[in-house]
Amino acid sequence: MSSTGTTTSRRGRRAARILAIAATVMTTALVATGCSAGGGGDSNTIKIAYQKFGTFTQLDAHLKEVKKSFEKANPGMTVQLEPIAAQNDDYYTKLALMERAPSTAPDVIYEDTFKVKADAEAGYLLPLDKYTAKWADWSKFYDNAKEAGVGTDGKTYGIPMGTDTRALWYNKDLFKKAGLTVPWEPKTWDDVLSAAKTIKSKLPDVVPLNVYSGKPQGEGSTMQGFEMLLYGTPNGTLYDDASKKWITGSSNFTDSLGFIKDVYQGGVGPTPEQALDTNISTVVGGEWLPKGKLAIDLDGSWLSGTWLSTGTNPWPEWSKVMGQVGMPTQNGEAPGVNSMSGGWTLAVGATSKNSDKAFDFIADALDKDGSMSYDIAASQIAVRSDVATDPDYADSNPSFKFFSSLVKDTHFRPATTDYSQISNQITVAMEAVMTGQQTPEEAAKAYDTALTGIVGADKTVSK
Repeated sequence: MSSTGTTTSRRGRRAARILAIAATVMTTALVATGCSAGGGGDSNTIKIAYQKFGTFTQLDAHLKEVKKSFEKANPGMTVQLEPIAAQNDDYYTKLALMERAPSTAPDVIYEDTFKVKADAEAGYLLPLDKYTAKWADWSKFYDNAKEAGVGTDGKTYGIPMGTDTRALWYNKDLFKKAGLTVPWEPKTWDDVLSAAKTIKSKLPDVVPLNVYSGKPQGEGSTMQGFEMLLYGTPNGTLYDDASKKWITGSSNFTDSLGFIKDVYQGGVGPTPEQALDTNISTVVGGEWLPKGKLAIDLDGSWLSGTWLSTGTNPWPEWSKVMGQVGMPTQNGEAPGVNSMSGGWTLAVGATSKNSDKAFDFIADALDKDGSMSYDIAASQIAVRSDVATDPDYADSNPSFKFFSSLVKDTHFRPATTDYSQISNQITVAMEAVMTGQQTPEEAAKAYDTALTGIVGADKTVSK
């Protein structure tokens, strides 16, 4: 890594790091230790807060390797890793509690891109422009990736680690057993539901289709489930960028909830009880897909990370068994498929007693070798040009080419400070429909009321 001063070749360092991450992942327990008791800390200690949950432990392994090299290069400095064992929404809650007190506030924070603006505005994050201005590597990051870490004031608060896209994963073996054509090329939502119904009738012991839904999955339900539907409807969106207003009275919103009803009330998805389990994503990636218990999964580009030899559930056959295809638009409207993109950043806490060293840690973690080893291990779409064009990256995962091809047709969540509250109301609407408590029309109306209560009637427009 750049800060160690080693004369080893870049390729050799990269290989050593990837192997080290693999060894750490394979020997680390699946259940994280959680956040350690907070302490006042000192200028010789930097605390790193990040999420460690379920099957996805690649970041934990990566940060342990960075800790070793950073402490070696900075005698007298201690890196204190603070893994938080929690699903997305609980992670944000626990992180917010840490950030509110200087004695527990982290120096480096694993920050979801959709939280950057709100957390920066709340005063939890430190502007990084004075550091990026002197960091030669910053020019290697794609401009659109940089934008993900920008606050409402135009300042940079987060350094991107990688990005992602979303699509349909399907089990080719199960499709063949059900008499469905492989490769699968659905053109509309009805095509997806039709395939799921065929699997239900031919393979009754298999879950035909998983679409994340409901409050326990938080943003996973909103982004991987609902928004993958809504943004694939004609002109479908949550927010009108031109008027800077939120959309109410949307038939597209109701139609998207209608798809959720078709999946869960139509019997082609998991049971509501299964779907509302906070561990459902771990079950899907670690059990249902590898064991042939799920035929179609609407999920992210990172999914194969857990099946690699460096993952927590190695599955050597995954690339032969699992196919990928774009989620079709509602009725086949151009461009034919829809995807959503997000990603994570590393940020510096606003109250850090040693922000210089905190940024040095980030720069070390996300130099070319660090970014590449993490992106490969976690199945991330590269946000550095030198990583994206490196043959070692391109050849490391057979799904990278497909998921990278979706970037041209992808969408992003509204970058507003109130998005988190609105996202929560979407999961409420989804859960009401999936459990049969409300019709799509009723749930959409309840969402409109809640949305207006959050942003005010003057910040909404009916379409």
